[in-house]
Amino acid sequence: MEELVLHIKNMVCPRCIMAVEDILDNLSVAYQNLTLGQVRLSVPISSAVRVRLGESIKDLGFELLEPGKSLLISQIKTLIVQQIHYSEEPIQVNFSTYISEKLHQDYGYLSRLFSTVEGITIEKFIVKQRIEKVKEFLFYDELTLSEIGHKMNYSSVAHLSAQFKKETGMTPTSYKQNISGDPDRRPLDSL
Repeated sequence: MEELVLHIKNMVCPRCIMAVEDILDNLSVAYQNLTLGQVRLSVPISSAVRVRLGESIKDLGFELLEPGKSLLISQIKTLIVQQIHYSEEPIQVNFSTYISEKLHQDYGYLSRLFSTVEGITIEKFIVKQRIEKVKEFLFYDELTLSEIGHKMNYSSVAHLSAQFKKETGMTPTSYKQNISGDPDRRPLDSL
């Protein structure tokens, strides 16, 4: 039985997985595994079903990706989002090595491609994701800034604070005091 993998852009959270799962079930598409940005099918699907799937997920803000550059960009984003927002353990290598190894591509090529298509560097995207996760921790107020820094793999609280201020214009403490209804906090899929 031939194994087939479909890639879906803009899947950034567990609710996204549930939404795509519902569409796959409604279309009677048999799949083995569904993760952020990827569906591993049990059997190949016809082009007609692929078109219906593409239209159905588009209504929810997702996009079925064809192999190529946009697929690589989506895979880079998915790896970063999964690692920063959903992994319990920080990676043991730097992100450039992690991304390069996971995608079996030269990091220089991936970095240039990402910057050209997205208009920001991979590093800047990583910083934005990390700061959004820090905002989430500050919002829930369950960890100290030191614990947040450790959990997010910052070298020090000073580094976390400096990066936070550069990105948001305020210190983590100021942010925490003004947290009610943060207009700058954005959903993951809009970063």
